[in-house]
Amino acid sequence: MTDESKRITIVGAGLAGSEAAWQLAERGFPVRLYEMRPTVQTGAHESDKFAELVCSNSLGSNLFNRASGLLKTELRTLGSLLISLADETALPAGGALAVDRASFSEKVTKIISNHPKIEVIRQEVLEIPEGPTIISSGPLTSAKLSQQLSKFFGHKNLFFFDAIAPIIYSDSIDLNIAFRASRYDHENNENGDYINCPFSRSEYDVFVNSLRNAERIQLKSFEEEINRGVSAGSATFFEGCLPIEVLASRGQEALAFGPLRPVGLRDPRSSKRPHAVLQLRQDNLAGDLYNMVGFQTNLTFSEQKRIFRQIPGLANAEFARFGQMHRNTFIASPLVLKPSLNTIKRNDLFFAGQITGVEGYAGNIATGLIAARNMARILTSKEPLVFPVFTMIGSLLNYITQASMKDFQPMKANFGLFPKLEDKIKNKNERYQKFSERALSNLINYCQMMGEPFL
Repeated sequence: MTDESKRITIVGAGLAGSEAAWQLAERGFPVRLYEMRPTVQTGAHESDKFAELVCSNSLGSNLFNRASGLLKTELRTLGSLLISLADETALPAGGALAVDRASFSEKVTKIISNHPKIEVIRQEVLEIPEGPTIISSGPLTSAKLSQQLSKFFGHKNLFFFDAIAPIIYSDSIDLNIAFRASRYDHENNENGDYINCPFSRSEYDVFVNSLRNAERIQLKSFEEEINRGVSAGSATFFEGCLPIEVLASRGQEALAFGPLRPVGLRDPRSSKRPHAVLQLRQDNLAGDLYNMVGFQTNLTFSEQKRIFRQIPGLANAEFARFGQMHRNTFIASPLVLKPSLNTIKRNDLFFAGQITGVEGYAGNIATGLIAARNMARILTSKEPLVFPVFTMIGSLLNYITQASMKDFQPMKANFGLFPKLEDKIKNKNERYQKFSERALSNLINYCQMMGEPFL
């Protein structure tokens, strides 16, 4: 057990902050968790719940031989609360882990709020707290705290524009045109996890041309922040989350080889592969909401309604949420963070979540878990954890803290971060399987060596 002198402040109750708070509280540390919503809103969140999933409701692949799936396996092995709750609230999504986002955030909020070691304070943090602190304020960190971070680090924060996809009511989808199927599952069309809207070549060309000429929302509020110096850097889109209209402007076939790729799908009415396919993924447990997969956008709401209704099967689509853009802030982690996620300048100040430059829900959860465990180790005079680069967690944290600042951008879990295998394996799936087996073995061996608990 710990005393009051080891009370830990956590700023932000998103995925990383919620995971960190629980990990520390379970280890007996008193936690003071600050969340500014609903007193101060972000412009992207819709509720005051913890760990709200703002963009997609999918945490990515759940397959062991995929990078995102391996990361979840590592997190389950390390006893992640949020991954266990995601498993509890999972929805049909093929090989992916998608959740009922409302149920997921409600469960997280209830567990965190009722934990006897966690004090929740609904208040904006205006300055970097003294004493043991984890800042997990997320990509929508408030302007005032961003200014304090800039002063603390002695340089400006980086930032990029990010976007979220629309959500459609399922009963407004025309299933006489759209069809159910998962990629490569041609024997189970009627019960496929996705609803697919097939484009002919001519329909696709008309749609792409409409996107290119559509009216976009002006980003004046973001530009004003740049001019005030709250955030600075190059105002660019994050490549992993490009607005659909930006991608369309890169070439006529960019969408057909990107979010509208038709590979592994056949229209059951023609038994042929469409020229392009929009996939819709279930977004809640009731099954009445579907997310437009990969359709992040900055079009005006009226243009979204007009143009997205050109998609086959969506002529009468009703939108529960339109897509929108928001500013994402992240620190220059390679310059300011150690691989253990505490700052070079101050040993008891940690950062976690998307503000570190980790992209993806599971990655954010991972940084919260590691920051919390390392905070606990430092406060008990133990060596902090720096997981081997042969693990997905280790390779991801190695990237964000060791990458060159010349082209540093937020990074998702991917096998390209791994050292090469000793034996060259040509088959991609076999190679990924070997990567995953090596990673899990390294993770367990490292935990045993460091005396760190695992499942």
